Parts: sequence; C-alpha cells; structure tokens
Amino acid sequence: MSFFEGLVVTEEGAPVSVAYIGTTPYYVIDDEGFRRHIDARQIDRAVLAQFTEQLTEHRDEASHAMVRMLGQDDLFTKAAVDSALRNINLDQIIDHGLPPEARQWLGMMGFQVVIDLHGELVRVELPAVPDDSGEDDRGS
Repeated sequence: MSFFEGLVVTEEGAPVSVAYIGTTPYYVIDDEGFRRHIDARQIDRAVLAQFTEQLTEHRDEASHAMVRMLGQDDLFTKAAVDSALRNINLDQIIDHGLPPEARQWLGMMGFQVVIDLHGELVRVELPAVPDDSGEDDRGS
C-alpha cells in the first residue's frame, strides 16, 4: 500500500488514485484520459524527507516532547529517543505504512500531498495549527 493513499491530489485538486503493478504501488493521475503512473514510493519518500528535515531542525524540542509523552524523564529514555531520532530510516517507515485510521484523520484535518502531472511534489498542505491567540498559522 502507498503511504499517503487517499491524501494525494493534483494541482487542480483532483484526487489521485493508486494502482499496483505487481506489488509496487503507483499514484495514477488522469491527464485528460491518459493515465500517468507515478512511483508512489518516490512521492512518499519526498514527503517524509521533508518531515524528517523539519524534525532534524527541531530535534531537541522533539526529543523533550517525546520523553514527556512517554512519562519517563530519565537519562536512558532520553538517550534512546535521541538515538531513534538520529537513525530514522525512510524505507522502513514506508514499508511499515500508515494505518488507515491515521490517513483518514489526516485527510479530515486538511493534510494533502499535491503533485503535478509529471509526478513532481509541488507542496504538502499541513493542517493549520492555532497559535496562542486562537488564530491559525495561515493568518486567517
């Protein structure tokens, strides 16, 4: 299964379906009747690479937040979390997949992966996060 199945759209907002050739998933874009097949792992890897880049930039904050979520603020837990954050393997994440419930929740929150007709990642639309004033980060 593709990691972001059901969350990928074209620049025009049309949903992108998924087809399999053997066991390999492809995002399928309808280009005026011509079905373009884009390697789903290529898109999934690009999106996850953006996430891991952001995580790397904020590794200390992420580490502290994970330790607090685990409820174990000790040296060994912190070392294990730091090691896990340093050794993220995108292929393992993609192979493990995203549970259908998580994909559904992301879709309801407004998460979308936007690709062009050639299968290039255009942007990732993330759900708005309210700031302290109650306004979301998009300035609405």
